Amino acid sequence: MARAKLWTKDFIVGIGLNLTMSMVFYLLMTSMAGYAVARFSAGEAAAGFASSSFVVGAVVARVLTGKYLDFIGRRKLLIITMAVSVLASLAYIFAGELTLLLTLRIVHGIAFGAGNTAIMTAIQSIIPASRRGEGTGYFGTATTLSTALGPYLGVILPREFDYVMLFVASAFMSVLALICCFLMRLPVQEISDYQRRTKWHLKLGTLVDRDGLRIGSVMLLAGIAYAAALVFLAGYAAEHGVASAASLFFVAFAVASLFARLFVGRLQDTLGDNAVIFPVFVADIAGNVLLALWPTMTGIVLAGVLIGLGFGSLMPCMQAITVKSVPMSRVPVATASFFLLLDAGSGIGPVVLGFLYPITGGNGMFLACAGLVVVAIGVYVWVHGRRRGGRPGREYLT
Repeated sequence: MARAKLWTKDFIVGIGLNLTMSMVFYLLMTSMAGYAVARFSAGEAAAGFASSSFVVGAVVARVLTGKYLDFIGRRKLLIITMAVSVLASLAYIFAGELTLLLTLRIVHGIAFGAGNTAIMTAIQSIIPASRRGEGTGYFGTATTLSTALGPYLGVILPREFDYVMLFVASAFMSVLALICCFLMRLPVQEISDYQRRTKWHLKLGTLVDRDGLRIGSVMLLAGIAYAAALVFLAGYAAEHGVASAASLFFVAFAVASLFARLFVGRLQDTLGDNAVIFPVFVADIAGNVLLALWPTMTGIVLAGVLIGLGFGSLMPCMQAITVKSVPMSRVPVATASFFLLLDAGSGIGPVVLGFLYPITGGNGMFLACAGLVVVAIGVYVWVHGRRRGGRPGREYLT
């Protein structure tokens, strides 16, 4: 029996859209705090909010986007949000006050959250159900590339040129994303009777999905652990005299993630969720332990490989589980709920770990992160892994 076709024109364009959209996120996330200090002499709290306010906007957008996505139209919403992203990127150049900058960050975050929910949902209508894990993994390689290229350019562009060039680069990426929106054709999603009946019901059950939150709770914990490396690794490596190891960590992370995503999704489709998820968790734990106990050039780079194989593989695998766990009419809300908790982990992580770091030091903090991943395993087993060996019900695979 012939395998369902995965590599269509629309799937490839969708990967390009995901890459350019994610590049904007990581370009600005790594540099916005420094810009707030350099341009407005912002204090630490305000500078941190200049970065994280983007996530605040994204979280707000995800709550409503999941419910109303199919009423607006997936392609239409993508075009609108990417147009807003172009304008917001250029508006940073002219923001003369910190308050205006923070407002722009929130607006930009809303556009990103809505657009990201739309593409993460829409791509599932393009991926054949029988290749869900494989397709989601390949699609996620774009996000992996952006986690390496975005922070790198976010540091290099302001240093070699200026912040205006950074914002121009963000606008350019947004324009490319907008072009991808026009090139991609998406299947029209029929609105279910339940969606029509509850269109104006803003109850919790219509805004979030239980299965999306269940699986997302695993990513909440794992995301907090990864935030330690994302935010504190540079300072931690410098403390141990290997400052350059931090950038190599993210290169190793990206390479390992890309390598793993070439086969992890296919294994998930063939062998089931547990056969893939448990080894992925073990790799993530090992990477955090290595960061804590062997903070040398070699140790940090090896940790990047392990965490890339671990956390880098975990997100597409868990997203595939989420989509397979719900009827297609609930995919937008489930996807929004999943990424809502993932975003929350990215936002909460730096705050919680920022309090922990002075008490435990970097070594203790990374050991605590390994412990968080252990807790995430327990949550995964409880919410999904103990059911049918981690396999979803057959009724939702189409």
